[in-house]
Amino acid sequence: MGLNKDSQLGFQRSIRDRTKGYEYVLEPSPIPLPLEKPQQTRVLQVSCGRAHSLILTDSEGVFTMGNNSYGQCGRKIVEDEIYSESHLIHQLNDFDSRVVQVVCGQDHSLFRTEKGTVFACGWGADGQTGLGHYNITSVPTKLGGDIAGVNIIQVSSYGDCCLAVSDKGDLFGWGNSEYLQLASVTETTQVSVPRHLPFKIGKIKEAACGGTGNAVLTEEGNVFVWGYGILGKGPNLTETAVPEMIPPSLFGWSDLNPDVRVAHVRCGLSQFAALTNRGELFVWGKNLRGCLGIGRMEDQYFPWRVTVPGEVVDVACGVDHMVSMVKSFT
Repeated sequence: MGLNKDSQLGFQRSIRDRTKGYEYVLEPSPIPLPLEKPQQTRVLQVSCGRAHSLILTDSEGVFTMGNNSYGQCGRKIVEDEIYSESHLIHQLNDFDSRVVQVVCGQDHSLFRTEKGTVFACGWGADGQTGLGHYNITSVPTKLGGDIAGVNIIQVSSYGDCCLAVSDKGDLFGWGNSEYLQLASVTETTQVSVPRHLPFKIGKIKEAACGGTGNAVLTEEGNVFVWGYGILGKGPNLTETAVPEMIPPSLFGWSDLNPDVRVAHVRCGLSQFAALTNRGELFVWGKNLRGCLGIGRMEDQYFPWRVTVPGEVVDVACGVDHMVSMVKSFT
């Protein structure tokens, strides 16, 4: 549901707002996919960019829909193509092995395969496709650079910056570095090939890209943040090129609770979220339109536990909203 001006939600008969000209889907609506075996095939994951969407299935590859002005849907760019009320849903299958993760940046797409390789297509002006140039790419293409031959187990992107984690716990980055995201390896503001980020913070388990700040989670359960914005260590830390650790005590760890660990980290445009192994949700950052869910409109400079009536299983951060998936206590 939501804005569907470029059919990023598939073909839906839209309610047209005559004053604005936008087209909205105002209630949850099914998207019919052109599946060969609709009864057997299952959707495993979806990812949304600014105006395009990626859908990963278990046995029929990846489906893309929405705006393809920069090739972000992985198909040939058609000049003056009209995306509004389009029936076109494109299927992608041409990878070295089965795709196991799809990630949308703002106007680019990343695909991680079973073999641990990463493919990219779309807008490349900040190097966010990682293909060694700053052009538009309409065919998903395999990334090289420092991740050539490396088994990547997770990729993350938001806006125009990308991070990847290897099975050995190393971190790699490419794309936009205007906010010091990749300043550890370059003084330039764009990086067009994946670079190893030589942080000495232990084995990395998970990475999350935000609009201006990034976060990683180590195997020990420690959260590190860097970049620009409200990073979670008070009002005095607004930018850093080197990851800074947020004290574990701020996530509920103490001598009385020595088993509390952060299990997942997430980022939005200018906010962060962390989930603990106890199903608790902590948030911090800019509280745009009350997106942090802390019951007030002020920005939050340290991790704050959100009161949720259940065990938080996952959370997704948007530009100015957040959604959490919660398992009821009962």
